[in-house]
Amino acid sequence: MAALEEEFTLSGVPLGAGPDGLLGVEPSDKTDQFLVTDSGRTVILYKVSDQKPLGSWSVKQGQTITCPAVCNFQTGEYIVVHDDKVLRIWNNEDVNLDKVFKATLAAEVYRIHSIQGTEPLVLFKKGAVRGLEALLAEPQQKIETVISDEEMIKWTKIFMVFKHPVLIFITEKHGNYFAYVQMCNSRILSRYTLLPGREEKPVIQSFTASVDRKFILLMSLSSDGCIYETLIPTHPSDPEKNQVVVRSLLLKAVVSGNAPNGVALSVLDRDHVAVLETSPSAPKDCLSIWNIKFQTLQASKELLQGTSGQLWYYRENLFMLHGKFLTVIPYKCKMSSLAGALGKLKHIQDPGTHAVPHFVNWETSQEYGLGSQNSEQSRILRSRKVEVSLQPAVSASTQLLLTIKNDTEKHIEVELRKFLAIKQTPDFHTVIGDIVTRLLGRCKAEPSFYPRNCLMQLIQTHVLSYSLCPGLMEVALEKTDVQTLQLCLQQFPDVPESVTCACLKILMCISDDSLQETDISAELVFGYSDTVQDEKMEGQTEIMENGFNPKEENCNKEKPKGTTEETTLSPVTPKRAALLNAVLHSAYSEAFLLPHLKDIPAQHVTLFLQYLYFLYLKCSENATMTLPGIHPPTLNEIMDWICLLLDANFTVVVMIPEAKRLLINLYKFVKAQISVYSELNKIEVSFRELQKLNQEKNNTELYSIEVLELF
Repeated sequence: MAALEEEFTLSGVPLGAGPDGLLGVEPSDKTDQFLVTDSGRTVILYKVSDQKPLGSWSVKQGQTITCPAVCNFQTGEYIVVHDDKVLRIWNNEDVNLDKVFKATLAAEVYRIHSIQGTEPLVLFKKGAVRGLEALLAEPQQKIETVISDEEMIKWTKIFMVFKHPVLIFITEKHGNYFAYVQMCNSRILSRYTLLPGREEKPVIQSFTASVDRKFILLMSLSSDGCIYETLIPTHPSDPEKNQVVVRSLLLKAVVSGNAPNGVALSVLDRDHVAVLETSPSAPKDCLSIWNIKFQTLQASKELLQGTSGQLWYYRENLFMLHGKFLTVIPYKCKMSSLAGALGKLKHIQDPGTHAVPHFVNWETSQEYGLGSQNSEQSRILRSRKVEVSLQPAVSASTQLLLTIKNDTEKHIEVELRKFLAIKQTPDFHTVIGDIVTRLLGRCKAEPSFYPRNCLMQLIQTHVLSYSLCPGLMEVALEKTDVQTLQLCLQQFPDVPESVTCACLKILMCISDDSLQETDISAELVFGYSDTVQDEKMEGQTEIMENGFNPKEENCNKEKPKGTTEETTLSPVTPKRAALLNAVLHSAYSEAFLLPHLKDIPAQHVTLFLQYLYFLYLKCSENATMTLPGIHPPTLNEIMDWICLLLDANFTVVVMIPEAKRLLINLYKFVKAQISVYSELNKIEVSFRELQKLNQEKNNTELYSIEVLELF
């Protein structure tokens, strides 16, 4: 999943951006500092965490900066080009650019590239590339022409491949596009003709690229609103030959309608791209993040003040000109997975257990007889040693299936223990699935037959899933078998949302007397869940403040600022709490879960909310914000379920008198937490600065005094 966080303005002073926006935003040698070059005469050094400029340098009247300023990571100096050929180098101590180092070059510069691990590289408008050191040694050296007449550079980027710089630049001539790849260590220049796909329109609005060890993945946003990709080898087989590569469709319709002129494309990681779309009809632009692996829109944000159609990204920060001000939008891109693209999939696995894939191998399935002939032939072809080793497991499973057909529950349980004691085979999970299916088939045929102990043993093998035995939880719901339901919720990673809500209804409806007679382990919740006083108090939790009753006047404890009212007793019994915790751990997708949560009775919603609020308060009692025990509910799970229940039943909950105080307490607590997190963010920034000072300290110093002002 990807997310866009709250934007903030880097500077309250309008920037001197021309009709085409800024010249560029480039990183400095300091982690939190960036060089911003406007389209006129000024270069500004910003510190993002402080949201303020640290320095500003301007060329004199009549001169114009024509190339974005960059930082030389080897020396910490800054480099800029004005009037196409005049190169300036300075540092933080310099004030006037007219008095810093100056070198007039023999050809016009298109761009200076600077990246960690190598010296800056100068790309000239005619396609030649020079290292900065060689260029400064002889500024007036002859610069060759690489590209043809009327061919213009449209985009360029630099990468590090095997610790060597590789520079790519795209040119355009009469609607045709060409890619040049310069291997700077070997001075090999390769040229590629970019052919459009069958349905692609020829006009390209924006380029971006990423690199691995063998290929450069070049992405282009075409005028049809689609993203196309081109694979360009970093080490061509024949660099002297003009090669042809074809653009293929990567992502369709990321921009509505025809792409306007102000469109920017940036690759964030191997699975996510950011697209900035301008709106010519109204001052409302849109920034979006797309998952190119699963073809899904992950996040979007409207920019009401309009943008220049330019987008830069560095270290999980997106930079753009929003209105007349430079704006920063932090973003997060988690590792791409189908679970992340569709919902929240939470895997909980005991330490030391062996992970087994939850899928059915139909070729080895015995229940349906699929592929039995092929599997039998393959066994004949195996060596005698392997055949002997597998024969006992196959015979044991066949014998167990015959036992399940006719024998008693006790005898089946004994035979099952013997089978599970045998060494597991590669098709163990499919055999277990067959056994469960056979047991469930007999349960439906004989209503009096229900081998709970056998089913629980099979679930605890950690190889089952809901898709492998969908009838298991259905039978457990019919039998109101909360023990089996608890194990299924804990072990199965793919329980449907409708089944999860059905389990929640059963767990909330069953009486405390029935739970007391049921053998449910509540040891995991003893550290934070206390027994309720009696059943009459359930749903009407005693409200305590600072650990005492506000009605009592003889209490001397003081309440810290920002805390809220607490409950000393859990609104549910420990056994019910253990069952509800299994629901909190279950996997779900919010879009599919919400409709089913609306069917839960209002009194059960209120009780569940009270229990979640109780857990929240228990989490807040220690600095780690965690509950004791093995696999307790996490703070994120608690908050997610509070939000889900309120989203699905807010109108109903507001009308319940018993829930009024609970909602007020939740509101107060969230308000206090916002204030706490705001102060923590300030302290975090201060500690970052302290860490930087500690890293930059000279080891030769014997004694120093440093003052850090915390605000």
